[in-house]
Amino acid sequence: MRIISIANQKGGCGKTTTSINLAAALAANQRKVLLIDLDPQAHATSGLNIKSDLSIYNVLSKIVHKHCKIDEIIKNIELNFDIAPSSLVLSTLEQELSGEIGRESRLCDTLNNFKNNYDYVLIDCPPNLGILTINALRAASEIIIPVEASRFSLEGLSQLTSIVNLVKERLNHAVDFKVLVTNFDSRLRHSFKMLEKIKDDYRSKMLPSIIHVNVKLKEAQNEGLNIFSYDKYCRGAKDYFSLAREIITQENTPVPTLALEKTLAKRMKEILKENLPKLNTVTLTLKAPDAQEVYLAGEFNNWKLDDSSRMEKTNGCWTKSLNLGNGKYRYRFVVDGNWMEDTNNPLRQLNTYGTHDSLLEINK
Repeated sequence: MRIISIANQKGGCGKTTTSINLAAALAANQRKVLLIDLDPQAHATSGLNIKSDLSIYNVLSKIVHKHCKIDEIIKNIELNFDIAPSSLVLSTLEQELSGEIGRESRLCDTLNNFKNNYDYVLIDCPPNLGILTINALRAASEIIIPVEASRFSLEGLSQLTSIVNLVKERLNHAVDFKVLVTNFDSRLRHSFKMLEKIKDDYRSKMLPSIIHVNVKLKEAQNEGLNIFSYDKYCRGAKDYFSLAREIITQENTPVPTLALEKTLAKRMKEILKENLPKLNTVTLTLKAPDAQEVYLAGEFNNWKLDDSSRMEKTNGCWTKSLNLGNGKYRYRFVVDGNWMEDTNNPLRQLNTYGTHDSLLEINK
């Protein structure tokens, strides 16, 4: 079970939007997800039209009239997607825990004793660096920090990373953080300038996915729906689906024993020797002299955006060579965060979002 906290003490950065829609996207990818709303403002709870007399406060508090186990408060949203709701009374927990020993580990202890079959637990943190946020960081093994392309967001990011280091030193708990650029407006030159600044400061910690400004995301929240239930073909849905796929590709696999590792390595060499002569080298080209960064994503690399899918720029043209076997492959270019077809390729195929992917046919 992967526990991921979504935190940023700065409001308006898309923290709750990311919590809700990443959870929905993971569920759409056949992962069972629990979203814990740890924000006393209960935006994730209200944003999914959940009403409940019980909340996460009934689980974490020791003085509450009705104490509950976490599985007693969970509400189902849709297939593979559950929520542990919040309420305003959760704001009193900060004062309640102020004098307790081990107050930073209350949520961690709760989840350690939680017998479940969830693949992911996402924690929507409050917009501050108080004891609730510390509990979320202590309980998680990973943090996603949503950040707008603005100066003030960068300053807030620096503060939060300091808290992450403090948790590591004081509580002996290392947690890996990743930066997610949100509310990105590709129409503004300033957005690209700040994006480059974030990349310079946090390149090794950045998630390749970018969440663009999309009015449908706000409309979905107003209707109490996740973006996939509201409009699965909009830009916001595509962005969060890509983010979910990226998270899924990081899932851990069992580490083989040394003997098995040697056997696998030997067999892999044999397979490569048998199949490499059958592969075809294909080079794709895109003319985009003003682009800052271009990726090639498709069925041949599970639509991943990473260093291996980055295209090389020469005299205004971006190129990428692939070794592919015979078959059909859907693909797209990602130019400065914008997904687009290959206009030089007349072959294309309708995708599930109502747009078209370019189609590469190899039969040699």
